[in-house]
Amino acid sequence: MTDKPFGVNISMLPVLMPGDLTEAFVNLVCEEGIVAVETAGRNPEPYVPRLKEAGVRLFHKVPAVRFARKAEAVGADAVIVVGFECGGHPGMDDVPSLIVLPKASQELRIPVVAAGGFCDGRSLVAALALGAEAVLMGTRFMATKESPMHDNFKQWMVNAQETDTMIVERSIRNAARIMKNQAAGTVARMESEGATLADLLPVIAGKVGREAYLSGDIDMGTIACGQVVGRITEIKSVRELIEDIMNEARVSIERLVRRISD
Repeated sequence: MTDKPFGVNISMLPVLMPGDLTEAFVNLVCEEGIVAVETAGRNPEPYVPRLKEAGVRLFHKVPAVRFARKAEAVGADAVIVVGFECGGHPGMDDVPSLIVLPKASQELRIPVVAAGGFCDGRSLVAALALGAEAVLMGTRFMATKESPMHDNFKQWMVNAQETDTMIVERSIRNAARIMKNQAAGTVARMESEGATLADLLPVIAGKVGREAYLSGDIDMGTIACGQVVGRITEIKSVRELIEDIMNEARVSIERLVRRISD
């Protein structure tokens, strides 16, 4: 698909489960010469030596500064710090990007990448001002022309407000911010009735979400979605989106320089 460098995301369950494929994925990344990998979900320490030996840069994603410090200690090259606004798993502390990002950048020596609430040039500039070296955007790229997500979901995102997401899975200590749909309501009800992880899996499993992505059934599956969805107003190509972000960032910086100089 491309001859350009690219990274691979390896999402790990909070605890090692039978049939876990993390080690296989890490070995594949190393064998194929991938330049960077993003890990999340649990401590990546067991895989650090293999990644380092293969020259793979490790970006570990965390929802709290204490986890960022641990990632730095075990050898991560950079951390991705997610705020409570983010889609997916924001952790259990409910701390937004405006707090967790500058705290992380102040306490760590390795680069910090900001995630959770970023979608345009203005928010990029804000992240840089708070100490980040870059931003990671998930929700915004879901709503692009190249995204494999069905158009039904993309249209939902354009029409959605920042209040159209919700947190589930707190009962299993794996809090997830997802779009409000029928599946989300089902999970919330099941949790209130004492459901276990095994009970929830038929609804929250990734394969169910993938089927929903591709089929266009917006009420099927738990679909990760950040609060920033309320700021998405149109579907752009990835090229258009990135160019617009960079242009808006330059304009924003110039405006700030004028304000400070006045």
